[in-house]
Amino acid sequence: MRFRRSAAALVAVLALAAVSACNNDKAGQNGDVSLDKVSYLTSFGTFGREAYAYVALEKGYFKDAGFDVTINPGSGTVDVLKLVAGGQADYGIGDFTATVITLAKQKLPVTTVGMIHQRSLAAIVALEGGSIKTPQDLAGKKIGDQPGSTNTVMFPVYAKAAHITGAETKFVPSPPPALPQLLAAGTVDGIGQFVVGVPTVEKADPKRRKAVVLPYGAVLPDLYGNAIITRTDLAKDHPDQVKKFTGALLKGLQDTIDDPKGAATILKKYVPKTDVDVATEELELMKAYVKPDGFDGALGEVDEIRVDKIIKLLEEADQVKPAGTVKPADVVDDALAPKG
Repeated sequence: MRFRRSAAALVAVLALAAVSACNNDKAGQNGDVSLDKVSYLTSFGTFGREAYAYVALEKGYFKDAGFDVTINPGSGTVDVLKLVAGGQADYGIGDFTATVITLAKQKLPVTTVGMIHQRSLAAIVALEGGSIKTPQDLAGKKIGDQPGSTNTVMFPVYAKAAHITGAETKFVPSPPPALPQLLAAGTVDGIGQFVVGVPTVEKADPKRRKAVVLPYGAVLPDLYGNAIITRTDLAKDHPDQVKKFTGALLKGLQDTIDDPKGAATILKKYVPKTDVDVATEELELMKAYVKPDGFDGALGEVDEIRVDKIIKLLEEADQVKPAGTVKPADVVDDALAPKG
């Protein structure tokens, strides 16, 4: 059974794949006509943290589930949501909190069908010896980040929870690959970054200074990290297909946290620019967010009560308004999410 798309959406898919092929960050298609062709967007580039999709591809988990998957690099949650909603990708990865905030403002036809991280990876990262040591130091500082990124979208929520007062923190639009270099050069005081990106940040600094990490999860422990996103029509019309895809992706995730170096080596096969050592460090750090201490649920599990708490938290921070306009069912398809 083929996923249905409009002719315009199909053209967009082909264009996206062509662009990806040019930058050598495309992975997939094995050409088996018996498989459903599916396009997938990473959350943000092809860093080590994205290796689990390539592991699922390399080990045949997608093929075994009936899919011929093409992996393309995403450019942040908001863009991923829009591309999935517009039919330019069937699945994507985006930060869950940023997803809720975005869907509260734009009624995009997307839903969440599983979690990659049971804890948020979002953080502001600086370097030792700089002007940022605590959350309160962020007032009046310049933070480099990709417009629409998770860290930028979520910052007002973090600032309220961390009681950051004083001059407004300024976010400076910056291309993602350049963020570590901008920080090392002192062009910005800090950067929006996932906590697993610390090895990359430290390696980019010629002085080899240690990173100062201000994780959003330290003051917002209920937040999820990245979530698996698909279009609502796929979730409604092809629930079995969605479950199979999610299951295959999560098998890749399990293998990745079991063997970070092996996953990093697979990533390098598909993304030659990968530094295996740095990617391995990222994945080692990511383990604690995929399965935190005390978490005994199913990999990818979604707790609807927790989702409701996150929505209420965002309402209190004035990121979802008016209050009561977003319900858990508006952002999560609980019937398709993995269960323990």
